[in-house]
Amino acid sequence: MPAADAGWQVYGGSKRSDHYSTLTQIDTSNVKYLKTAWVYHTGDADYAAHSQIQCNPIVVNGVLYGTTPRLKLIALDAKTGQRKWVFDPVGNANTSPGSFGTNNNRGVTYWESGDDKRILYVAGSNIYAINATDGQPIKSFGTDGKIDLHNDLGKYAQDLYVTATTPGIIYKDTYIIGSRVNETADAAPGHIRAYDVRTGKLKWVFHTIPYPGEFGYNTWDDPQAYQHIGSANSWAGFSMDEDKGVLFAPTGSAAYDFYGGKRLGAGLFANCLLAIDAATGKLIWHYQVIHHDIWDKDLPTAPVLVTVKQNGKDIDAIAQPTKHGFVFVLDRATGKPLFPVKETPVSTVSELKGEKPWPTQPIPELPVPFTRQHFTDKDINPYLSADSKEEILKRLHTYRYGSMFLPPGKKPSVIFPGFDGGAEWGGPAYDPTTGLLYINANEMAWIMTMIDAQPFEPKAENFRQAGERLYTNNCMGCHGQDRKGTGNYPSLINIGAKYKDDQITSLLQNGRRMMPSFKQLDAQERQAIISFITNNASTGTNTFVPSNKAVDPYLNIPYQMTGYNKFLSQEKYPAIAPPWGTLNAINLNTGKMIWRIPLGDDPDFAQKGRPATGTENYGGPVVTAGGLVFIAATKDAKIRAFNKRNGKLVWEADLPASGFATPSIYAIGGRQYLVIACGGGKLGTKSDDAYVAFALPK
Repeated sequence: MPAADAGWQVYGGSKRSDHYSTLTQIDTSNVKYLKTAWVYHTGDADYAAHSQIQCNPIVVNGVLYGTTPRLKLIALDAKTGQRKWVFDPVGNANTSPGSFGTNNNRGVTYWESGDDKRILYVAGSNIYAINATDGQPIKSFGTDGKIDLHNDLGKYAQDLYVTATTPGIIYKDTYIIGSRVNETADAAPGHIRAYDVRTGKLKWVFHTIPYPGEFGYNTWDDPQAYQHIGSANSWAGFSMDEDKGVLFAPTGSAAYDFYGGKRLGAGLFANCLLAIDAATGKLIWHYQVIHHDIWDKDLPTAPVLVTVKQNGKDIDAIAQPTKHGFVFVLDRATGKPLFPVKETPVSTVSELKGEKPWPTQPIPELPVPFTRQHFTDKDINPYLSADSKEEILKRLHTYRYGSMFLPPGKKPSVIFPGFDGGAEWGGPAYDPTTGLLYINANEMAWIMTMIDAQPFEPKAENFRQAGERLYTNNCMGCHGQDRKGTGNYPSLINIGAKYKDDQITSLLQNGRRMMPSFKQLDAQERQAIISFITNNASTGTNTFVPSNKAVDPYLNIPYQMTGYNKFLSQEKYPAIAPPWGTLNAINLNTGKMIWRIPLGDDPDFAQKGRPATGTENYGGPVVTAGGLVFIAATKDAKIRAFNKRNGKLVWEADLPASGFATPSIYAIGGRQYLVIACGGGKLGTKSDDAYVAFALPK
């Protein structure tokens, strides 16, 4: 039996980010009897716009706190699913009309001191402090209960896109938060900030792009880079060694993602795992997993605090998964690798002028990679027709392929592991009793192509001509040259039939989920883009008058990527052979793979009697002392339980929509629950608005 009451008080299960539950009531012998205990519908799904819920809810003192598709904060009775209160940031009097962008949200943060109990979470560009008892803003925090995330980043960041998808973390009375920013050249800096949890006053800032005199500043060839280059942000969340007061922060690439000619050098602290003094913000150590990243290989998830046995000794360590399928296992005190890592020579030949790829990249010998590392002629999907396989092979031979570190260029290159992992933001689970790390992975090949940007040259333009130029430089990377959408980004064809001009203007100003805001564009530039994408004949011929605003030369990137294009067959099936999603168990003491299975199943191939293919997946696993690994995450709208020792499937249940989130596990009154957010919306799946909890029959 579990403890009478056991919560899930922190995003990811604990500040160790281990996704581990000590509860044992549900085990391998009885998991098959799990039934739905309750369902809560938020009532605010946006079905037309493919809304999502990516939240890993927390459970504190019998109350579940989570977020909805439109970023309302909810408090539910975790035993029954009955709503206690809801906070709506859009309806809040402190939110200016038209200023709110619906970013994805993956969780919230709880803090208490005596009777003062607070939830801190991000919606739009604001951190809100909400009374955990009644759902009211705490006015003494920041300005009327909120902090604008644009603050404390410098003046030029005020009109740029800044939000946070992953919740902050608490150290004593300090709230530490990362950010999500643009990935284009006009990205805000991704500095990590710490605030007083009571007052909202700034305590410290860690510059992820170092200032003069700070360690790492000399790793940028251009001494002025820190004033112009953005991103290198910690968007994936944090873990913490609370006893020692050490924050562990993963960072992403510097902007622009795919061309580094304006940011030459190794580029600390982009693509790093950072160990930071949580009280002061001072750097303790760093480890860079990609040098001069030009592939968007952000560190996608918080690292896990683990204990590794080597030579008869227990070593406190940190395990950091990556998008390219590796786990770096580092000494927690020093940042030194516990398994050999080789600086491996890679191609430095780039056809993009000004680019200087870094000559080596770190490759760990152990643990073994948890994804395939290369796409070759032999990896073509065997389930395709003969004609499709031949077409894929011909196309492949016109691409560059065979290495994950091919510099971007005008000749297309195969990106594998793909833009969305390897590892993704769901993160792994870790069992401290066995030393096993459980991690799900995406194995989808993508294609990257660079083209010349369209520089602005003073000349007569109408709105449509200017809009095409602005679209190419700002929107094409996501929506494609033909506006038909790429990867997980939607088509804009016939967008004028779906949205009115003022609605598109709002999207450009505020962003929504994966789409950042474009506040840096003036009203005329936004209208020009609208004229182009809607083929508006009435405004398209209007004369475009360029503004006189000064243009930062660092923003004049000479090349643009044509879009996040998956490598698919003519029938829109993956070009690469399955599995397209996997669940892996790795022994961190030896670095060896214990088991590896496909995760999920594509219904088109299942109906034909094919073995399980796996599917692309978003959200992570949890592991329990009861011998189970629970995970949803898949496109096929199921939640599953596996025997953690051998990977055998022991239970599965249908969900109302795909659970692109990480489950939470808790107990109330001696009954153990498993809860998952079912928001769907990704990978072309239907959206929904449900939280679903499972338990054994009473």
